Amino acid sequence: MRLLDHATAALDLRTTPVHLGRGSRARPVEGFAWDPEVLHAYTAAVAADGAEGRLVMIFDGYGPGDHWESHPAGDELVVCLSGSVTVTREVDGVFDRVLLGPGEATVNPAGVWHAVDLEGPASLLSVTATLGTGHRPRTATPSPEEAP
Repeated sequence: MRLLDHATAALDLRTTPVHLGRGSRARPVEGFAWDPEVLHAYTAAVAADGAEGRLVMIFDGYGPGDHWESHPAGDELVVCLSGSVTVTREVDGVFDRVLLGPGEATVNPAGVWHAVDLEGPASLLSVTATLGTGHRPRTATPSPEEAP
């Protein structure tokens, strides 16, 4: 994993996310993967950006997400590019659902636990404050509050 400077070629945000950092810098993240070693290297490489750093990425897929996440350093923007996306937020034991269609977006406030479900084939773009991000597994059987 390495951050690229002055990249001018076309990027596929599905495989090469972009880190937005201090000084209005946009740096592609070459070799990014959801692997503990790569994530550790990414976190170390962007540490100087602190809470201002953001990761921009596109996700394609379908079906329910397998985890909850929370971004304590800042808000997260989630944009549905195609298909249908449901974002479920949990605040003080209360579940709030937002259904997004193509071109629609929602903001997950800093520190709020949320899960994302792709209804059928779907694509979404996220702009995430990654510093301090936490994950917790979703149960195989959702609680009554969490059930669709």
